[in-house]
Amino acid sequence: MIAVPAIDLIGGKLVRLEKGDYSTKRGFGVSPLEAAKAFEGAGLRYLHLVDLDGAKGDGDNLRTLEEISARTSLVIDFGGGVRSLEDIERCFNAGADSVNLGSVAVKSPEKVEAWGRKYPGRIILSADVRSGKVAVHGWLEDTEVE
Repeated sequence: MIAVPAIDLIGGKLVRLEKGDYSTKRGFGVSPLEAAKAFEGAGLRYLHLVDLDGAKGDGDNLRTLEEISARTSLVIDFGGGVRSLEDIERCFNAGADSVNLGSVAVKSPEKVEAWGRKYPGRIILSADVRSGKVAVHGWLEDTEVE
Protein backbone atom coordinates (compact mmCIF):
# COMPACT_ATOMS: atom_id res chain seq x y z
CA MET A 1 0.00 0.00 0.00
CA ILE A 2 1.20 3.52 -0.78
CA ALA A 3 -0.07 6.38 1.38
CA VAL A 4 -0.34 9.70 -0.46
CA PRO A 5 -1.19 12.63 1.80
CA ALA A 6 -2.75 15.74 0.28
CA ILE A 7 -2.13 19.39 0.96
CA ASP A 8 -4.82 21.78 -0.25
CA LEU A 9 -3.67 25.33 -0.95
CA ILE A 10 -5.43 28.69 -0.97
CA GLY A 11 -3.27 31.79 -1.08
CA GLY A 12 -0.15 29.75 -0.38
CA LYS A 13 -1.63 28.46 2.89
CA LEU A 14 -2.60 24.94 3.93
CA VAL A 15 -6.39 24.64 4.15
CA ARG A 16 -9.11 22.01 4.26
CA LEU A 17 -12.58 22.23 2.75
CA GLU A 18 -15.58 20.02 3.42
CA LYS A 19 -16.78 18.41 0.19
CA GLY A 20 -15.32 21.25 -1.86
CA ASP A 21 -17.35 23.93 -0.09
CA TYR A 22 -15.14 27.04 0.06
CA SER A 23 -17.27 28.53 2.85
CA THR A 24 -16.06 25.70 5.13
CA LYS A 25 -12.39 26.62 4.67
CA ARG A 26 -10.28 25.85 7.72
CA GLY A 27 -6.66 26.90 8.12
CA PHE A 28 -3.94 25.14 10.08
CA GLY A 29 -1.10 26.38 12.24
CA VAL A 30 1.61 25.04 9.93
CA SER A 31 2.85 26.10 6.54
CA PRO A 32 2.54 23.80 3.51
CA LEU A 33 6.32 23.28 3.63
CA GLU A 34 6.23 22.33 7.32
CA ALA A 35 3.44 19.83 6.62
CA ALA A 36 5.33 18.38 3.65
CA LYS A 37 8.49 18.01 5.77
CA ALA A 38 6.46 16.30 8.50
CA PHE A 39 5.08 13.81 5.96
CA GLU A 40 8.59 13.20 4.67
CA GLY A 41 9.91 12.82 8.22
CA ALA A 42 7.25 10.19 8.90
CA GLY A 43 8.64 8.13 6.03
CA LEU A 44 6.14 9.04 3.35
CA ARG A 45 7.49 9.46 -0.19
CA TYR A 46 4.59 10.97 -2.14
CA LEU A 47 2.54 14.15 -1.91
CA HIS A 48 -0.63 15.26 -3.67
CA LEU A 49 -0.57 19.07 -3.81
CA VAL A 50 -3.91 20.70 -4.68
CA ASP A 51 -4.12 24.29 -5.89
CA LEU A 52 -7.65 25.38 -4.98
CA ASP A 53 -7.00 28.90 -6.27
CA GLY A 54 -6.04 27.46 -9.65
CA ALA A 55 -9.09 25.20 -9.65
CA LYS A 56 -11.33 28.27 -9.27
CA GLY A 57 -9.31 30.26 -11.81
CA ASP A 58 -8.17 32.74 -9.13
CA GLY A 59 -4.39 32.46 -9.52
CA ASP A 60 -1.94 29.72 -8.76
CA ASN A 61 0.27 28.31 -6.05
CA LEU A 62 3.28 27.37 -8.15
CA ARG A 63 5.61 29.21 -5.77
CA THR A 64 4.54 26.82 -3.01
CA LEU A 65 5.14 23.86 -5.33
CA GLU A 66 8.62 25.20 -6.10
CA GLU A 67 9.42 25.59 -2.39
CA ILE A 68 8.26 22.10 -1.41
CA SER A 69 9.98 20.52 -4.40
CA ALA A 70 13.27 22.28 -3.66
CA ARG A 71 13.26 21.56 0.07
CA THR A 72 11.99 17.96 0.22
CA SER A 73 12.59 14.77 -1.72
CA LEU A 74 8.86 14.01 -1.98
CA VAL A 75 7.45 12.82 -5.30
CA ILE A 76 4.81 15.48 -6.00
CA ASP A 77 1.71 15.31 -8.12
CA PHE A 78 0.21 18.76 -8.57
CA GLY A 79 -3.36 19.56 -9.55
CA GLY A 80 -5.85 22.38 -9.63
CA GLY A 81 -6.30 24.72 -12.55
CA VAL A 82 -4.09 22.73 -14.90
CA ARG A 83 -6.00 23.16 -18.17
CA SER A 84 -3.44 23.59 -20.95
CA LEU A 85 -0.16 22.20 -22.20
CA GLU A 86 1.47 25.44 -21.04
CA ASP A 87 0.05 24.90 -17.54
CA ILE A 88 1.43 21.36 -17.51
CA GLU A 89 4.87 22.55 -18.52
CA ARG A 90 4.82 25.32 -15.89
CA CYS A 91 4.00 22.71 -13.24
CA PHE A 92 6.85 20.45 -14.37
CA ASN A 93 9.23 23.42 -14.43
CA ALA A 94 8.14 24.30 -10.88
CA GLY A 95 9.02 20.82 -9.65
CA ALA A 96 5.97 18.61 -10.13
CA ASP A 97 6.80 15.01 -10.95
CA SER A 98 3.33 14.55 -12.39
CA VAL A 99 0.21 16.63 -12.90
CA ASN A 100 -3.26 15.74 -11.77
CA LEU A 101 -6.03 16.60 -14.23
CA GLY A 102 -9.75 16.61 -13.55
CA SER A 103 -11.91 19.29 -15.15
CA VAL A 104 -10.04 19.36 -18.45
CA ALA A 105 -10.31 15.57 -18.73
CA VAL A 106 -14.10 15.92 -18.61
CA LYS A 107 -14.30 18.97 -20.89
CA SER A 108 -11.54 18.13 -23.42
CA PRO A 109 -10.62 14.44 -23.27
CA GLU A 110 -8.90 14.56 -26.68
CA LYS A 111 -6.41 17.13 -25.38
CA VAL A 112 -5.67 15.02 -22.32
CA GLU A 113 -5.02 11.97 -24.52
CA ALA A 114 -2.47 13.96 -26.55
CA TRP A 115 -0.80 15.30 -23.39
CA GLY A 116 -0.59 11.74 -22.05
CA ARG A 117 1.25 10.69 -25.20
CA LYS A 118 3.64 13.64 -24.83
CA TYR A 119 4.27 12.97 -21.12
CA PRO A 120 3.76 9.22 -20.60
CA GLY A 121 3.42 8.25 -16.96
CA ARG A 122 3.29 11.85 -15.77
CA ILE A 123 -0.44 12.58 -16.16
CA ILE A 124 -2.85 11.47 -13.43
CA LEU A 125 -6.61 11.67 -13.95
CA SER A 126 -8.87 12.28 -10.98
CA ALA A 127 -12.48 13.16 -10.38
CA ASP A 128 -14.37 14.94 -7.64
CA VAL A 129 -17.68 13.11 -7.34
CA ARG A 130 -20.88 14.30 -5.71
CA SER A 131 -24.04 12.18 -5.80
CA GLY A 132 -22.54 9.93 -8.46
CA LYS A 133 -21.72 12.80 -10.84
CA VAL A 134 -18.37 14.43 -11.59
CA ALA A 135 -17.94 17.99 -10.28
CA VAL A 136 -15.42 20.26 -12.00
CA HIS A 137 -13.59 23.55 -11.41
CA GLY A 138 -12.86 22.92 -7.75
CA TRP A 139 -16.28 21.41 -7.01
CA LEU A 140 -18.00 24.60 -8.22
CA GLU A 141 -19.70 23.14 -11.31
CA ASP A 142 -21.68 19.89 -11.46
CA THR A 143 -21.76 17.85 -14.66
CA GLU A 144 -23.89 14.98 -15.92
CA VAL A 145 -20.81 12.75 -16.25
CA GLU A 146 -21.08 9.67 -14.06
